[in-house]
Amino acid sequence: MDAHPDIDVTVENDAILVSNPDQESRQRKALHGTVRALLNNMVVGVSKGFEKPMQIFGTGYNLKEQGGKLVLNVGYCHPVELKVPKSVKVEIKTPATRGNDVPALFTLSGPDKYELGQFAAEVRKVRPPEPYQGKGIRYADEHVVRKVGKALGA
Repeated sequence: MDAHPDIDVTVENDAILVSNPDQESRQRKALHGTVRALLNNMVVGVSKGFEKPMQIFGTGYNLKEQGGKLVLNVGYCHPVELKVPKSVKVEIKTPATRGNDVPALFTLSGPDKYELGQFAAEVRKVRPPEPYQGKGIRYADEHVVRKVGKALGA
């Protein structure tokens, strides 16, 4: 990682030290925290890794991994293919939905938090969850606010 030139990064005795020579500058304080967090994410990514569990809701929706691509069938007239980055692994737990109650489950994992989050956002962007029936691709911890549909007037 290329650290900002205003922030000093040194390695001493298997420890990474991030220091800020000018404690008064507001911008340098912000850069200090950002560089420290990015380095921490790199260390955690290599030691533990990051995971992003996801779900697909919708009757007939499914997914599969095929030749380095994630193939999504989510209600379009054609399957949507997304190239999986080399550092991201896709683990499919449930490949297809069963009705609107049992979702298709899969987990994205990898050491690079930024690349993992970016790919998860691209997958979600294919079919974001819609507010009326809740169909679509969502993060496992995401709560979709449901709207009441049209009611027949009497």
